[in-house]
Formats: sequence, C-alpha cells, structure tokens
Amino acid sequence: MNLLSVVSAHAQFAVCNQTLDVVNLAVGQEVSEQTQTFWQTEGWWTVGANQCVNVIRDKLVNRYIYLYATDVFGQPLLNGTTSMCVGPRRFVIRGDRDCWANGHQKAPFYEVDTQKTERWTLFLSTGGLQ
Repeated sequence: MNLLSVVSAHAQFAVCNQTLDVVNLAVGQEVSEQTQTFWQTEGWWTVGANQCVNVIRDKLVNRYIYLYATDVFGQPLLNGTTSMCVGPRRFVIRGDRDCWANGHQKAPFYEVDTQKTERWTLFLSTGGLQ
C-alpha cells in the first residue's frame, strides 16, 4: 500500500482507495470530553476502487490518527502496531482495553502522523508504503 500525502479538501481526514479492490476501514483517535480523555475507534467504511471517504469530518485536533484497513476477505492491508478494538459491524468503541471481554476484537492500527495539520488525505494503493 502506498500512503501519505497532504491534500487540501473539504474533509478533515480522508482516505482514498487507489487499489483495484474494495477496502474496509476503521479509524481510531484520542477523544476528550469534559474532564475525560479516552481512545475511540469507529468503523466500518467501505471504499470502492478509486474512491475516497471522509472518516473524520471535524478539524483535526490530534497529531496522530490510527487506521485499520482490510480487504474484502478481512486481511489487514497496513502494517499496524497499535492495538485497538474493532467490531464485526458498524461500531463506535470507547476505550482500547479488554476488547475480547467487551465483545470486540483487537486489531493492529497503523499510526498516521498528520504533522499537526487541520486536514489530511491518506492514499492507499498497491505496492506498499510510500
């Protein structure tokens, strides 16, 4: 998969699938509400070949965003090293611990350094990381 590129767009964090296959995406980030800060994952977005999807619509506040991408067979497409929780269907999960105990699966999310920009577009393509 090729990754990484900054593009000015309406979306704050977009993923463009430049492969010939359908890709399923989940995104993770740190969220703050009132006095609480926690990890939150959300999915799934299904992105067809040569299509883009907005996975975060708000202005980016975190430098690091985490992405988990699979092919239609459920095989990971990115070499992620950060474990977070995912669900089998559409989900929003608060917290990154006790995935199994809470009925979720642990998945290796890929860390994306947005370099503190307000907008970021990530390109997935065949051939590995760029």
